[in-house]
Amino acid sequence: MKPLRRHWILLVPAQSLLVLVLFVPSLVVFWLSLTRSTYGVRPVWVGLANYATVLSDPYFWTATLNTAIVVNAVVFGEFLLALAVAMLFAGWIPLRRLMIALVLAPYAISEVVSVVIWKFMMEPYAGPVTQALHAMGLPALDWAVEPSHGLAMVILLSIWHHLPFTFIILYTALLGIPRDLYEAAQVDGAGAWRKFLHVTLPLLIPAILVALVFRYIFAFRIFSEVWLLTGGGPARTTEVLAVYLYRQAFRYADFGTAAATGWLMLVASLLMGSWYIYQMYKRMFAHASR
Repeated sequence: MKPLRRHWILLVPAQSLLVLVLFVPSLVVFWLSLTRSTYGVRPVWVGLANYATVLSDPYFWTATLNTAIVVNAVVFGEFLLALAVAMLFAGWIPLRRLMIALVLAPYAISEVVSVVIWKFMMEPYAGPVTQALHAMGLPALDWAVEPSHGLAMVILLSIWHHLPFTFIILYTALLGIPRDLYEAAQVDGAGAWRKFLHVTLPLLIPAILVALVFRYIFAFRIFSEVWLLTGGGPARTTEVLAVYLYRQAFRYADFGTAAATGWLMLVASLLMGSWYIYQMYKRMFAHASR
C-alpha cells in the first residue's frame, strides 16, 4: 500500500491545480447563473429564471442551430480531408518533409491573423480569390451580406486553420500500423479498398475517436472566426453560442444569463462528446481490464 499511497501523494499538486483552475470557477459560474448580476450591483438570487430567459430567447435557438451546423460541418469535413491527406502522406509522396511542414503551417498562425488573411482573399469585390472565381464564371461568397455564405466562410476558415491537428493524429496512427498486416491482406487477395476497410480503418478507430472528441470540444467553443469575420451579423443571423454568450456578458452586461448560457453549452458539449468518450473507453481500456 505504501507505493500506492505515494503515487496518490504525487498526484495531489496536479489535481489541486485542476480543482483551483477548473472546478472552483465552474461552481462560481453556476452560482452566478442562478442570480441576477451586472456591473456594480450585488447579485440577487433568481433561481432558474436565467435559464428560462435564455431558453425562451429566439436568438439563443438561432445561435444553437448555427453552432450545430458549423460544428458538424467543421468536424466531419476536417476529418475526411485530414484522413485523405494522411493516407496520401503515408504512401509515397515527393519532398515529404517539406509537404508536411506546409500542411502544418496554418496551425502556427493565430486565429486573428488567419481571419485577416481570409477576409483579404475573399473580399467580395476586390479579393484575389473572388476575382479568380469571377474569371472562371463561378459565384463568389458574399459572406458580408448573405448569412449562409457567412457560415460557409466560417466553416472553410476553421477547417483550414485546424486541419493540421486532426492530420497529425491520423498520420502518426497510420505510421504505427504494422506493414505485415497489409502484406498478409495482399496475399489473401485484398485490393486497396478492402485493405482500407478491413486493416486501416479498424486500427485507426482509437485515433479517430480521439481526434473527433477533441475537435468537437474545440469547435463547439468557436468564437474568434465568427466574431472577427461577421460579428454574428447580419442581424445576428450568423451568431453562434460563444458569440451569444459574449453579447450577453459584455454587450448587455447580463452576467446571469451569460453564465446560464455557459452551463448550457457545457451540458450540450458533454452530451455530444459522451458517445465518443464511451466508445474510446470501450475500445482502448475495457478489453485491457478483462
